[in-house]
Amino acid sequence: MSAPGQGERYLALLRGINVGGHRSLPMAQLRELAAELGWSSVSTYIQSGNLLFNAPLSAETARDLLETAIAERFGFAVPCIVRSAQCWFDLVAVNPMPDVASDRPSLLMLALARSPLPADVGDHLQARAAHGERVIQTAGALWIDYGSAVGTSKLPPALLDRLAGSPVTTRNWRSVVKLAELL
Repeated sequence: MSAPGQGERYLALLRGINVGGHRSLPMAQLRELAAELGWSSVSTYIQSGNLLFNAPLSAETARDLLETAIAERFGFAVPCIVRSAQCWFDLVAVNPMPDVASDRPSLLMLALARSPLPADVGDHLQARAAHGERVIQTAGALWIDYGSAVGTSKLPPALLDRLAGSPVTTRNWRSVVKLAELL
């Protein structure tokens, strides 16, 4: 997972950047910033804010350093969710909706919160789900089957944040698998 002396392998998921021309954060500059923090084996995947790196730090310390550095460099706050490579592999392995992953991978989202999720957030979200949506909470994450469309969902990002008690970001199954490959 990581070369000796390079620390743990991590994935940082940045929330709400490069959307509709707002909160622009070029991936090349993000990679440079991570290298300036002393992190190694730095790479990114697509423009939505997926940063892979090695660092001799805890996930929480890496998250805090990255959030501070982004705010200082770019002038706006970006919630970051950092998970170890092993955590990511474990999440892929426990996907509770393999049928959706196979049939509708762009409609199956892995949702991760900045802080630990309340034990009942999945139940509260499922109670609000409509149009064939399903929510399963497992392994510290939410798995959301958006049924037929994400854009018309009754589970918008603001609701996820409010019920989770901290910022939440999502990645569709295709991205989840690709990030696992890159880790």
